[in-house]
Amino acid sequence: MDEMEKIHQAVQESMIFENRYTQYTMETLRVGWEQLLTSINRTINEVENQILTRDSKGISQEQLTEFRSSFNHFDKNRGGRLAPDEFKSCLISLGYSFGKDQQGDIDFQRILSIVDPNSTGFTQFDAFLDFMTRENVDSDTAEQVIDSFRILAGDKPYILPEELQRELPPDQAEYCIQRMQPYTGSGAPPEALDYMSFSTSLYGESDL
Repeated sequence: MDEMEKIHQAVQESMIFENRYTQYTMETLRVGWEQLLTSINRTINEVENQILTRDSKGISQEQLTEFRSSFNHFDKNRGGRLAPDEFKSCLISLGYSFGKDQQGDIDFQRILSIVDPNSTGFTQFDAFLDFMTRENVDSDTAEQVIDSFRILAGDKPYILPEELQRELPPDQAEYCIQRMQPYTGSGAPPEALDYMSFSTSLYGESDL
């Protein structure tokens, strides 16, 4: 652009005001250049915001992209919000299943109360993203807890009290021993404990 400005200045000083070799003027080039810079800066800001959102919420870029794509698909009027029927369709597209009975309606209304606590009649993307993040982080946490116990158990589907006492601090070991159900699978000693069901209940209850 700097070079073109110098050439333009030289052309003007030579009293040449028409150029049959191009349809562009210096003014149109300046406008196009400013629009390009504006577009690049907007894209950079959007990407930085997405990175901050991803990192602060603990979800992957692929998940963030999937959530945004699904939301935009059902946001037909591009208003940045979903009506209840659009929101329900969006959840179904992401793998949720709602029964066609009263319980299905209750389940959906429970989710609506989370994403639209003020009963505005719409779900904003931020609220939708918060909900989906909690759902996915909870799932990841359960798997991580199970994997941790599996390592302590030496890849067995059950864990023994002495293994917990050996690997964990006394208070944590006692907490697990008291709350784990007996393992009901075959080939295990009588004192074997079921760490899988314990892990599922553990991450799902806020008071634990």
